[in-house]
Amino acid sequence: MAAYDLYVVTDSEVGLGRSHLEQASLAVAGGADVVQLRDKGMGTAALLEEARAIRAVTEDAGARLIVNDRLDVALAAGADGVHLGQDDLPVEEARLLAPPGFIIGVSVGTIAEARAAVDGGADYLALSPTFSTGTKADAGPGHGLAALREIKSAVAVPLLGIGGIGPENVAEVIAAGADGVAVVSAVVGQEDAVRAARRMKTLITAAKADMLVASGRLMPDPVQP
Repeated sequence: MAAYDLYVVTDSEVGLGRSHLEQASLAVAGGADVVQLRDKGMGTAALLEEARAIRAVTEDAGARLIVNDRLDVALAAGADGVHLGQDDLPVEEARLLAPPGFIIGVSVGTIAEARAAVDGGADYLALSPTFSTGTKADAGPGHGLAALREIKSAVAVPLLGIGGIGPENVAEVIAAGADGVAVVSAVVGQEDAVRAARRMKTLITAAKADMLVASGRLMPDPVQP
């Protein structure tokens, strides 16, 4: 199963003037498992050029590249996958066009949307937004951790939290059942984005270890004398 622990979304408005390529490079240097290229205003040719450049960076780092919305750009750039919203190309249609092994993620807000996406062929889901966020103006109010728990119990594919997640609350998102978190401002909006990514990755790893200990599947570290 692909690792989705730290999934970083690039953003031209939040990224402190850095290009998408620069944001992606900093994110993977800090340990990001996945980078999503998201720019709804960039022209197709420019977006493809950026995606190809990021593809080289993520491939060298062993990370995955996902393109937001644009299946055509993702396929042309050799990206690992595409992320679709509820108003984008239906996941069933995207699956028909995608080659074997191509990753398709879908934003969901309800159990019904989650089940429909999985039935259509989604590889992972993102509860969007998990908390209210100012990064995406049209995201609407946060669905909350109760919704995350309900969707996690209803589907078998990886589920991410996205929206309003940072160092202060990432542990509770993982504890609620998220397989990873997708973040924007918590990494690319920070002056030291590499350090911010490393901190988020450490917090996610620690939260997952705590869950394993709590479930009895991992013994806690022995207390040193």
